[in-house]
Amino acid sequence: MAASNHEGPVLFAYDGSDHAKAAIRRAGQQLQTNRRAIVLTVFEPPVAQPLAPSPAATPSALEEGLALEESLELEPSRLAALRESLELEARSVAEEGAELARASGFDAEPSVEPGETVWRRIVDSAEEHDAAIVVVGSRWRSRPGRLLMGSIAEATARHTDRPVLTVHEPASARGEAG
Repeated sequence: MAASNHEGPVLFAYDGSDHAKAAIRRAGQQLQTNRRAIVLTVFEPPVAQPLAPSPAATPSALEEGLALEESLELEPSRLAALRESLELEARSVAEEGAELARASGFDAEPSVEPGETVWRRIVDSAEEHDAAIVVVGSRWRSRPGRLLMGSIAEATARHTDRPVLTVHEPASARGEAG
C-alpha cells in the first residue's frame, strides 16, 4: 500500500447514520477545512447466486430449500431493477453526506460504489483516490459485540496504512450522561 499523500482528499465513509454524521462534523472541527473531500457510500449489490444447502440437510429439507431458492430467484431484469434501486438510494445518502461535509467546511463530492465487503471497498477507494485520511463513524460496542458483529471502522483501520479518524457516537446517543 502506498503512503498517505498529505495533499490528498479526505475520504468520508458515510452510511447516513447518526455516527457517520457525527464523524463528518468532528472532522470539520479537527481537520483543515476548505479541502477536497469524497463522501463514499457503499451499497451491497444483490446477488443471483443459489443458496448453498447445509451439509447436514435431510432430503426433505433439501427439497424445501430448493423450493425456497426457486421462489427467491430473481429474473435478470428484476435483479437489475433492484440493483438500480439500491444504487439510487445510496446516491441519495451520499448526496446528503456531501451536503453535510460542505456545511462542515469541505469541498465535498458524493461517490457511490458497490461492494460486497464494505470495509474492503472503503480501503480500495482510499487507495484509488490517494486519500490523505479516512474518516469513519463507529458505534460503541462491547468486546463480544465487536467479535460477533465485527466493525467496519476497525477493519478499515486494520487494513490500510492511511490515517483513520474513527469517531464514536456521542454519549447522549448511547443513553449515557455526557
